[in-house]
Amino acid sequence: MPANVKQLCEASREKLKSVIDQLEPFLNTYSLQELVGSEQDEEVVSFYRGFLSDLRHLLVFSEVSYEKLGVTLRRANFDANFAERSLYEVYHHVVNAFFYPKNECYSEDGRYAYTGQEAIRFRKKPIRVARDIILNITKLFEELRDELAYYENDYLTQRKMQSNK
Repeated sequence: MPANVKQLCEASREKLKSVIDQLEPFLNTYSLQELVGSEQDEEVVSFYRGFLSDLRHLLVFSEVSYEKLGVTLRRANFDANFAERSLYEVYHHVVNAFFYPKNECYSEDGRYAYTGQEAIRFRKKPIRVARDIILNITKLFEELRDELAYYENDYLTQRKMQSNK
């Protein structure tokens, strides 16, 4: 079990707040038509339709997890089990939604992860604002993934072992 679950909840909640604060204005500002512009190519329209859909899902997952972590932290008696379950869900719903978007408009290329170059590769070259929103939140998701790596497998393994006792 990670050393300080409460601190991890607080840090994760802050990162999610930052993600929400960037995604929400983007989605409220840019429509499909604005991203597509004068392009009438069906492939471009399909790319941005999927892109916006993935960002809307990511925003919802982020907001739900942000609220759940808030509930966790506001409880009179901190419930470590509930907190760990919430962190597990952040990893499996939010972090995975970012790194493995359903429409695959972008993906992470691990070969670039340690070179100082951007590891995110887009399926089609997006306009600058679309590119920027993803690149601006990538670091937050990399940090969440690193901090919550325990919840990828170890958490469920520990839970199964406890229930088998």
